[in-house]
Amino acid sequence: MKVGFVQFNPVFGDKDKNLATVEKLLSEVDADLIVLPELFNTGYTFLNKAELTDLSEPANGETFDFMLALARESNCAFAYGFAEKENDLLYDSVVLVSSDGLIAVYRKIHLFFEEKKFFQPGDTGFHVFEYKNVKLGMLICFDWIYPEAMRTLAVKGAQIILHPANLVTPYCPDAMITRAIENRVFIIMADRCGEEKRNGKTNKFIGQSEVVSPHGEILVRARQQECIKIVDIDPGLALDKKFNQYNDLLIDRREDLYFK
Repeated sequence: MKVGFVQFNPVFGDKDKNLATVEKLLSEVDADLIVLPELFNTGYTFLNKAELTDLSEPANGETFDFMLALARESNCAFAYGFAEKENDLLYDSVVLVSSDGLIAVYRKIHLFFEEKKFFQPGDTGFHVFEYKNVKLGMLICFDWIYPEAMRTLAVKGAQIILHPANLVTPYCPDAMITRAIENRVFIIMADRCGEEKRNGKTNKFIGQSEVVSPHGEILVRARQQECIKIVDIDPGLALDKKFNQYNDLLIDRREDLYFK
């Protein structure tokens, strides 16, 4: 399977420009599955809830229509982050879409910092979805810091974790090595890059999007540049949870003693 990520610097509030940038980066793409950053179409630094409300959209909104068209044109599946509006509630969400249509929506469960002022905590839970006979799980940005989140997806059979992000702290890229090893999964982490300055607020994003193997190998990692990176993987490697001939990382868990 050919998998990868898009890393770029979205312009806050300019959906048309951001979609055009992604379309250009994805032109003539040859891949099966690509992950885009968290909130890729709107930018991140919202000043108030009204602003977020104006930029949010339903899961089947204009951004979905755009990404579905790209999926059909390229025969590639995409996981992308966006601000989701459902009735009066706003979520930091990710959609997984293929040429056949919508596969799944995941809503960020662990909100970071001022996201708590604007977004509703996610209510979708951690579920696994199938694409091309490969099982996929989804997390968003700060979800990474809770080992239980990725472990839940691994226990449910996920082979690849799709992880859109807007990282402002330095820890996640290297931490993904440990998450991949302890769960024996592939991880595709798609961060944004650049800087966002709005009304005295500044967010600097670290980039370093990456694909990590179940053995903790960094198969590809970006720096701070706008780019698309693709790598060939064998998802079947994530089915083997053996650490050695005596230890299986999932079978050997002692659930009878945890959280007691």
